[in-house]
Amino acid sequence: MQKSPPIFDNTEIAFALKSDSELERAYFLFKMISIEPLVRIGTAVTNFALKVHLPIEGLLRSTVFDHFCGGVNEEDCLPVINKMYEKGVSSVLDFSVEAKESEKEFDYARDVTLKIIEFCKEIKAIPIAVFKPSGFGRFYLYEKISKGAPLTDKEQEEWHKVVARFDVVCKKAKANNVAVLIDAEESWIQDAADALVTQMMEKYNTEKPIVFNTLQMYRHDRLAFLRSEHEKAKKGHYYLGYKLVRGAYMEKENERAEEMGYESPICKSKAATDENFNAGLNYMLDHLNYMSLFAGTHNEVSSYLLMDLMAEKGIKNNDPRVWFGQLYGMSDHISFNLADKGYNVAKYVPFGPVKNVMPYLIRRAEENTSVAGQTGRELALLAKEKKRRGIS
Repeated sequence: MQKSPPIFDNTEIAFALKSDSELERAYFLFKMISIEPLVRIGTAVTNFALKVHLPIEGLLRSTVFDHFCGGVNEEDCLPVINKMYEKGVSSVLDFSVEAKESEKEFDYARDVTLKIIEFCKEIKAIPIAVFKPSGFGRFYLYEKISKGAPLTDKEQEEWHKVVARFDVVCKKAKANNVAVLIDAEESWIQDAADALVTQMMEKYNTEKPIVFNTLQMYRHDRLAFLRSEHEKAKKGHYYLGYKLVRGAYMEKENERAEEMGYESPICKSKAATDENFNAGLNYMLDHLNYMSLFAGTHNEVSSYLLMDLMAEKGIKNNDPRVWFGQLYGMSDHISFNLADKGYNVAKYVPFGPVKNVMPYLIRRAEENTSVAGQTGRELALLAKEKKRRGIS
């Protein structure tokens, strides 16, 4: 039972940074996202328009892009970053360009991440960097390694480059005392990513957690994985950093498991996922001497639970080993109300060229449509704030 006083209904704090017109735009966007056929049609039309080079980038920029993204490059994000930091909310700059395949593109993603780490060193409002394993190497390569299949000489050489990209970024993060979150992938490539991230933890988490892996707790094996990694870290005398999330590829995971005839790695129900996520929070807070937690959640119940657990275990609101995280453009009622109470909060701020970030934005819209209650809650809070301000 929730013990912390309810704080997430305070819309004045939640939307303090939004002008009346930004509040109206947010309401309009979530209204559109709440209509599933509209999202499907909008996705198809947008993809087509971009494919045939219709001039729609300006329209995208002034609507969905500006709501969910910080800008087209790091500098472009600074006004958003600085504004949020005035209210105590930090930023995680996320280069959200997806589905790349060439060495040149992987090197570019590495260089952008290195630049962000430099940014982090200079700007207090950005204490954490992030990258995605598939941004640094081919999906197929991770998949082959995860299956235990032997690599050809050429693939071996390619994998060495992937390892080198991870290494140079983690090394830079340690030198600059900046945490680096490594995002999760689909289960059939995650084993290769996990092994590589653990390797980086062993090497760079010698004094404290710098390198963070991501655990998708809708997978029923992740709690056991966390426990075994903890045992490994104790023996190896290094620290663990984990971002806990529920997970992002549920439909894809279940469909693949059914098609290929293996047991789905996904929990049987939403309740089982919630239980797994909350058990992960509890376990990590019990072992903060060995690990740091970044709780990536838009779930109010889990956020209250984490607040309650911290209070029960005598962990201060601003303990540097515990962070709450949400995505930019979503769940401001959680982020800004937590920051107002002195908790460590960071927003993932996606950025990149408008055209290249569209796959990310489309996924956001589809996720909002499929997560029961998410869009309705956003709309209700925005309507409440509009009423408070006297906006009809």
